[in-house]
Amino acid sequence: MRALQEGASAANRRTPLEGVPLAPPVTDPEKIICLGLNYSDHAAESGQEPPQSPLWFAKFANSLIGSGDEIVLPAAHPEYVDYEAELALVIGREAHRVRAEDALSHVAGVMPFNDVSARDLQLQNPLWTSGKAIDTFAPCGPALVSLDEVPDIQDLTLRTRVNGEVLQQGNTGHQIFGAAETVAWLSRTITLRPGDIIATGTPAGVGAAQGRFLRAGDLVEVEVEGLGVVRNGVRAE
Repeated sequence: MRALQEGASAANRRTPLEGVPLAPPVTDPEKIICLGLNYSDHAAESGQEPPQSPLWFAKFANSLIGSGDEIVLPAAHPEYVDYEAELALVIGREAHRVRAEDALSHVAGVMPFNDVSARDLQLQNPLWTSGKAIDTFAPCGPALVSLDEVPDIQDLTLRTRVNGEVLQQGNTGHQIFGAAETVAWLSRTITLRPGDIIATGTPAGVGAAQGRFLRAGDLVEVEVEGLGVVRNGVRAE
């Protein structure tokens, strides 16, 4: 990763980022695993008890979009679509039954992730996936940042802005299950493979708690400190 950065810095020809379409950093992962209620303040605003072990659900590659792509409100369920700012891990080396102290050595890098959610569908099903695994509901990027560029993965500020207004802010230091613990716990029973994405949960401030859902024409920005911003417009189907 550092060699690529040095090569880019030395290049004579530059292209403005604003003019480049960005794909999701990982386009076809075997697994997208998302943690629910992994911040106690978010569990509280949701009226639920913090989990005693990692609570997870799945998304799929159909949900992935990059920064600059549009979140599409599904015609059948457009009214209660919500944002969730998250830190996502991307596995770089196969992990099976790894120890927490070794877990991050299996992570290729990290990136901002927006766990977009249709709350009405989500709450119809205790498994949540029907409200989560919708087309365009996993914006991520703008890039994958290697861990040597991250001073402390458990001290990163996350925030969501909608039309420039900060609606959500938290810090990864307040996670119930940290990144290393999560990778180790999952790897006890699931072999994590290169390219797998693990979204590590969202702090308080989601739209459902404020009665503020996404509407066509909105601009949603999810930022993780030092990792950049995944920025997406919203349109109706």
